[in-house]
Amino acid sequence: MPTFTSILESKPALRLALPLALALLASGCKPAGGPPHGFPPPVVTVTVVEPKDVPVSYEYVAQTAGFREVEVRARVTGILMKRNYQEGALVKRGESLFTIDPAPFQVALSRAEADVAMAEARLSQAKRETTRLKPVIAARAASQKEMDDATSAEQVAEAEMKNAQARMAEAKLNLDYTRVEAPISGVSSRAVVSEGALVSGPNVLLTTVTQTDPMYVIFGIPDREFLAMRRDVQEGRLKVPQGGRFKAELKLADGSLYGKPGQVNFADVRVNTQTGSTETRAEFANPAGMLRAGEFSRVVLSGAVRPGAIVIPQRSVMESPKGKYAFIVNAENKAEIRPLEVGDWTGDGWIINGGLKPGDRVVVEGVMKLSLMGPGAPVQISDGKTPPEGKGAPGGKPEAKDKKASVPADKK
Repeated sequence: MPTFTSILESKPALRLALPLALALLASGCKPAGGPPHGFPPPVVTVTVVEPKDVPVSYEYVAQTAGFREVEVRARVTGILMKRNYQEGALVKRGESLFTIDPAPFQVALSRAEADVAMAEARLSQAKRETTRLKPVIAARAASQKEMDDATSAEQVAEAEMKNAQARMAEAKLNLDYTRVEAPISGVSSRAVVSEGALVSGPNVLLTTVTQTDPMYVIFGIPDREFLAMRRDVQEGRLKVPQGGRFKAELKLADGSLYGKPGQVNFADVRVNTQTGSTETRAEFANPAGMLRAGEFSRVVLSGAVRPGAIVIPQRSVMESPKGKYAFIVNAENKAEIRPLEVGDWTGDGWIINGGLKPGDRVVVEGVMKLSLMGPGAPVQISDGKTPPEGKGAPGGKPEAKDKKASVPADKK
């Protein structure tokens, strides 16, 4: 069996490489806190902390709803004779949607008109009687009681005429109600009742009309986010638009962006006990009818600002059992660990609520090397020309690009 000495004697290259390997092994056993002997400090890229106003946006799942959705019901009882509109088409306010059989109501109107005529005749007779008795009473040829009875009869006849006129007006109104009209302008729904059915007045739904311009978009803000937003406003870390009127954008179900902007115009004071969220509503113009009621979408709210916020890249933030932290470079160009209190995301960065101050130099590139070396390690800040760690080690030899140099001598 060959010995270790015989192997070294038979392998000159291995005998030359062994001291170098031992030196590297010895250098790797040195404690953290500084670079190995003979190697320069790691090159890192830093960003200087500068407070700035950061716009904030919020995104929620939403559903569209009509600006107004009105139920169409008949006001009188009768047989439905005809549907006068095309289902799903646009209708205008006052347009006839259904016709109820008007014949019974025309008869009732004729009867009421006759009652009015009779009441007018009685009133005329009573007035003539009163006029005839006035000179007789003056000549003392009739008693005062006769005059009082004539006056009372005239008043009763006048009241009966007003009652008859009221019944006639009611009959005219019922006849008009046989023409069921659209209460608003909008998109009509399907007819619930078909021709020939008995419609028992307001108890039966005929159809619905939905106003789709403008269009409402309803969404819920989770109670936890709502409380966090309110707390940030109270502590001065967040400024929201006056009256909570955020600007709104709408992402449709296919991911495309709706072309017209909207605005939040309502937020409920109550929390929905089933969803744990606050119902909120935005309004969007919909002149072309692109939005339809009931569609699911996503709404993006903008207009809030975090004043004087500190933002650092996401790759600078590290995670440990004790929380999040970042490496900073102190005045002696040594790495320090700084615990962080992070806030929300913004783009590809974190908003830092605590742990950093203006002027701090936060390590962006070279974080993994510092994680192995530990705090207190001296570093070299990249000047923009020296590649940071991970993109070509400083002092390393460039990779050979000459194809001729890589060809073995025996192949030439």
